[in-house]
Amino acid sequence: MKFVTKAILKQVYPKKPDWSHKGQYGKLLIVSGSERITGAGILVGMAAFRAGVDTVYHAGPRRAMDVIANYYPSFLTLPLDGKQLESKHVSEILDFMKEMGITAVSIGNGLWRTKETRKAAIELIKHIDLPMVIDADAIRAMKDAREVLREKNAIILPHADEFREITGVRIVDVTSIDKRGKIVKEEAAKLGTIILLKGHVDIISDGEKIILNNVHSNLMSKGGFGDTLAGICAALISRKINKIDLFTAACAAAYINGKAGLFAIEKHGIGVLPTDAIEEIQNVIKLG
Repeated sequence: MKFVTKAILKQVYPKKPDWSHKGQYGKLLIVSGSERITGAGILVGMAAFRAGVDTVYHAGPRRAMDVIANYYPSFLTLPLDGKQLESKHVSEILDFMKEMGITAVSIGNGLWRTKETRKAAIELIKHIDLPMVIDADAIRAMKDAREVLREKNAIILPHADEFREITGVRIVDVTSIDKRGKIVKEEAAKLGTIILLKGHVDIISDGEKIILNNVHSNLMSKGGFGDTLAGICAALISRKINKIDLFTAACAAAYINGKAGLFAIEKHGIGVLPTDAIEEIQNVIKLG
């Protein structure tokens, strides 16, 4: 099995054409948030901006959208009535996507895990035909609609427990990288999607190939670093120009997120925050 290296940065960040214009490098929609969890979408969105996406849109419950809109002036939001994502919101989100010309979607961060949010996430994913990053609570929701993933152009970003929920396979105690790689490859083939299993060594597979990423630190095992990974990954798949295949995007995102974390840890040590890593994404792109 091979490890991802900084060489992938040249592949995903070619020189930008002089006459490029806003929108060519992505219009990303982030579906996130709930009454309880309001900040996850901010981390996804800011990481996506730092990773080079042109515009970031958010859709979610009103309280989360108010927090997000107040955080950064360039975020565009679609506030939805209620405390959580519900099936009644699906058509409104789809209409918003069409109106804004969205090119990729990230869904799942901070959605909550109620029966209604799971149902709504499944229904929304069923109707989206764009490249997608499916993360967090949306991964858990897809346990009840695994067959849908085969029809989608998607990357899922589970940690060990989310992997267990969507696949039924307990991997948390499997520390052999060879064994983990074999399991992830088998499950990616079954699901018909790309899996980026987060861990001490990240494992990325499309059901055929396996790439490993060991560029990160256990000091990043705290809330928010999965959100930054989702944002970077979503930024890379959003492009209309210099399109990147999803497997390459997943590999590059794992490297960038991990390296940004390492740069941030050099400054902040055990107190490192995901927002610190977001500010280092530009240095990873520049320095490798």
